[in-house]
Amino acid sequence: MSSVLRSQPFKGLYLIYEGLTTAFLRFPLWILLALPAGSRPRPSWSIKRVLLLWWLKHRGAIAKRAGRWWNQPDYLAIEQGSKVKAVWIPAVPHLIVGEVKQWAGSNNVEAVQIPGYWIEKEGVDVPINARPQAGEKVIYALHGGGYVAQSAHPDDPTSNISRGILKHAGLFLVRAFQVEYRNSKPANQTPSNPFPAALLDAIAGYNYLIQEVGFAPEDIIVEGDSAGANLALALVRYLVENQGHTDITIPPPPSALILNSPWVDLGPDPTESSSSVYTNKASDFVSVTGPGYVAQTGNFFGNLGHSAGYTIRYISPASQSPSMGPISFKGFPSTFISGGGAEVLRDQIRVLRDRMEADLGSKLKYIEFPDAWHDFLVFPQVEPERSEALHLIADWLQSGL
Repeated sequence: MSSVLRSQPFKGLYLIYEGLTTAFLRFPLWILLALPAGSRPRPSWSIKRVLLLWWLKHRGAIAKRAGRWWNQPDYLAIEQGSKVKAVWIPAVPHLIVGEVKQWAGSNNVEAVQIPGYWIEKEGVDVPINARPQAGEKVIYALHGGGYVAQSAHPDDPTSNISRGILKHAGLFLVRAFQVEYRNSKPANQTPSNPFPAALLDAIAGYNYLIQEVGFAPEDIIVEGDSAGANLALALVRYLVENQGHTDITIPPPPSALILNSPWVDLGPDPTESSSSVYTNKASDFVSVTGPGYVAQTGNFFGNLGHSAGYTIRYISPASQSPSMGPISFKGFPSTFISGGGAEVLRDQIRVLRDRMEADLGSKLKYIEFPDAWHDFLVFPQVEPERSEALHLIADWLQSGL
């Protein structure tokens, strides 16, 4: 049935049906169901937050049946728009070495040029590629979306994180750079862009900030949310582990790392019923279990197979599988992790916290908001948690940089 709904005119008719029934039936029913605080996913939540969650869940279900109905930019072209500042980032095949180069070969992944988008603090207008001012820092942002969705374009909702950090941070931080890395697709779509395509793109964007714009590594703050946080960890790991390479000079790691709701265990479903992937299903809009999730991660793993989700540290740094070897975070920069107690990834985020703390000690800052769902910094409606988290990030940056 879903394949039929992805073709016109059936898709258009289905979306009209969903729009009408949601507006006139579902929303009134949802309001009634949410009136008693005890019937809400979290009693502390407002009715408005409950409605937003249920809409996000339903929107996801519609997209699974009918496919995406909104425009989503990708790496093949720069999406122009009002006040959009974009550049093409050159491919850097010469910087790809070691294991990552081997994995790229196994998955037939090559380095390609990709777009990058600049975002600025409100009221600031910096020319594209302008060299940094004295003391200026920059956010290098990697968006979330499960490696299959969302975009680096300034109009994408994930850009709310960069804007929020810029708004709350001091004048040392006036712009962010967001790279349009390649999202993965099913194997029957060419190119399917499996791992490590996104990592190759992230390396290219980082190198661009250093070589083309002129930022020193110690002035770069790498930030990622959800899958983007997974990618941020992989990028920093690559930079740390390949320092001193004999054949090529790999750029040094950044000064700081910000991870928001990081997706850090892409392995099989947990066997414990007490895992947050099950207990928090009602209070989150994402799911990391079931056939759809297996297919999604399978697209990302490509020829490496599902074992990659519990054997490759670049993919699952919080995996607790016995097949995963030792995972070290020595050499990583100061790191800020934010998560939500209501999100399905809560438990794996805590595993990451414990592992990073063992190696970083006081260089790790962790904050968990008990009633926040996944990637809550994307949503201006999730208050007061979002503003509190942004203030904490800004204070952390100010004190550390």
